Order: sequence, then C-alpha cells, then structure tokens
Amino acid sequence: MLKAGTRAPEFTATLEDGSTFDLASYRGKKHVVLYFYPKDFTGGCTAQACSFRDNYSLIGKHDAVIVGVSGDSEASHTSFKDKYQLPFPLVADPGRRVHKLYEAVGLIPWMTPRITYVIDKEGIIRTAIRHDFRVKEHVPEVIEALEAIEAGPARA
Repeated sequence: MLKAGTRAPEFTATLEDGSTFDLASYRGKKHVVLYFYPKDFTGGCTAQACSFRDNYSLIGKHDAVIVGVSGDSEASHTSFKDKYQLPFPLVADPGRRVHKLYEAVGLIPWMTPRITYVIDKEGIIRTAIRHDFRVKEHVPEVIEALEAIEAGPARA
C-alpha cells in the first residue's frame, strides 16, 4: 500500500462505459477518492459501493470525486453500476496494471485488498485506508481526510 505523502501515480484506464479515466485531468480541479475492491456483486464489495453511493453527495461537497477500481470487466462493472445505481465511475483493470501502480495487490494475486486513497488536488496521497472486512469504515475516514485537507496546510 502506498503511504500518505506520496505522489499518486498517474494513470489512464478504461471505465465501465468504454470511456477513459485520466487521473491527471483532475489535477488542480478535484480531490480524488480512489478505492480498490475485490469483485463486483460480492457481499462486502456491494456494501462498500453502496456506502460510497449513499455518501456521494457528502463527499462531493468536499470537492471530491469517487472512482472505484477492480479487476472486473467493463460489462461486469456496467451491470454492477446499473443494479446498485452507483453514481460514480468504475475502472476496469483486468490486467491489474492500476492495482500494481497503487500496491493494491495481496499475497494471493486474485485476492485484492480493500484499499482507499484520498488524493488531493495537487496529486498527493493524503490518506491511505485499508479495511478488508470493515467495509463501511472507509467512508467516515474519507470524509475525515477531506475535512483535514480543507482545514489547512497540515498533511492529513
């Protein structure tokens, strides 16, 4: 897992709708909440995605966007997003290139750790969160990190 204070690795990847997500395009504009999860439609991942969905407006009020990343295909992401009415994009990373950039790989290659990064507008990781089983803990910690960014120059 990358550490807070580290520059977030730049990447471009394909989203569920076939469009492109480019992290650099948010530089100077929005904070990015980048969360890695194991698999669409599993219990924990669905609960986590719905937790982000239910707090989407609150996170948006902190001038942040949410982006989910898993190794699932674009088609799987489209179904998952539609079924649970997720208002944020999902990166399809079947080759796990983005996972590797962000050190979101487990001891067992197919077991993705549940990691969330809060990246500020300058492209610095301000907070790195890992809770593999307490899936709903990510959102309160994300909001706390965003509030710390807004509070001033001290690193969260």
